[in-house]
Amino acid sequence: MMSSSVLQVKRLQPELIIPAKSTPRETKFLSDIDDQEGLRFQLPVIMCYKDNPSLNENRNPIKVIREALSRALVYYYPLAGRLKEGPNKMLMVDCNGEGILFVEASADVTLEQLGDKILPPCPLLEEFLFNFPGSDGIIGCPLLLVQVTRLKCGGFILALRLNHTMCDAPGFLQFLTAVAEMARGVIHAPSIIPVWERELLFARDPPRIACAHHEYEDVIDHSDGSYASSNQSNMVQRSFYFGAKNMRVLRKQIPPHLISTCSTFDLITACLWKCRTLALKVNPKQAHHNVRLPLGYYGNAFAFPAAISKAELLCKNPLGYALELVKKAKATMNEEYLRSVADLLVLRGRPQYSSTGSNFLVSDLTRVGVGDVNFGWGQPVFAGPAKAMDLISFYIQHKNNTEDGILVPMCLPFSAMERFQQELERITQEPKEDICNNLRSTRIMSMM
Repeated sequence: MMSSSVLQVKRLQPELIIPAKSTPRETKFLSDIDDQEGLRFQLPVIMCYKDNPSLNENRNPIKVIREALSRALVYYYPLAGRLKEGPNKMLMVDCNGEGILFVEASADVTLEQLGDKILPPCPLLEEFLFNFPGSDGIIGCPLLLVQVTRLKCGGFILALRLNHTMCDAPGFLQFLTAVAEMARGVIHAPSIIPVWERELLFARDPPRIACAHHEYEDVIDHSDGSYASSNQSNMVQRSFYFGAKNMRVLRKQIPPHLISTCSTFDLITACLWKCRTLALKVNPKQAHHNVRLPLGYYGNAFAFPAAISKAELLCKNPLGYALELVKKAKATMNEEYLRSVADLLVLRGRPQYSSTGSNFLVSDLTRVGVGDVNFGWGQPVFAGPAKAMDLISFYIQHKNNTEDGILVPMCLPFSAMERFQQELERITQEPKEDICNNLRSTRIMSMM
């Protein structure tokens, strides 16, 4: 087992990577969706790559990625700027070309030795993504921190920290894809040219709230108080894997009329909602994309349609009850819903979505494509958020041995996490009678 006390990462002093060519000096406003209070945080991402023996042994991933970042920033030059606040705390980007923060590092360890330590919640994140003092603010700080750590096996770890007000997951992937194209040398300009046009998601004139937005309603927290009174020292992170076996068990609990229209996302969300409610009363809110925007748009273009239920009903009813509520909430998300959110944010002063224990946000990243980003060393061994973000969990595509499944990091107070894990094991455990039938079938087959 590898621990942070054993791992020694040598880092050089951070440097600023600026665009390779001169870029426009201007001020760009964020959209009303970007500008909401709930997106003013930093999202850590970790990507791990094996050595590629077919490459020239002198090919240095640090040098390659550093140069590719500089070239990509010519097209994504707002990322090289700094956020500042205008009237009413409205955010805007000062496109001053100051650059993103880049760190070169090395570690005397192999990917094989690291093992599951690279998976969320990554216990070595502070080593692979060092938080340099003064770099993690929202206003006046670099919008992107990148650390490339070479390993003694020839592989490397690329860790990034993004200011979420600038991009959502598909937008950030678009930027990473451009960097990867530059790194491989296959193209001189990104295959998808970035488009700003954030005014498309400004509030209408006059703004009008056309949809119900439970996600921004004040919610009375009926939990036991453990979450509301918790601090970071009380919070724990764990990840849970959903593979073929436990998904099969969950599907057996769903009425036939729901099976044909039930996605993996719907089913896992319903399961997590029910289990988490039994541990700590919550409402799930799903980040969901269903909006037509110009090709190349890389701003935030999602909303959190909320599925709501009384905890008693959620706990006492079968899994199908939660599943139907999740599906109904997802169906409300369209372009009109997103524009209504922008209008609400303006009319109500950009309210924060509730951060009490009554709410739980889930974001499906399984189809974003971050696992396909190739800088010239092939596909990553793992790629995705490095941890859950308090009330936010991510669904991450991950291969466990030979099986493709979904990894879900979770952040909860310690006592709630214990209860949650017990409930999840109970609801995903195959009934004993089914186990007996499976064993009986195995014995019959073996006698044929």
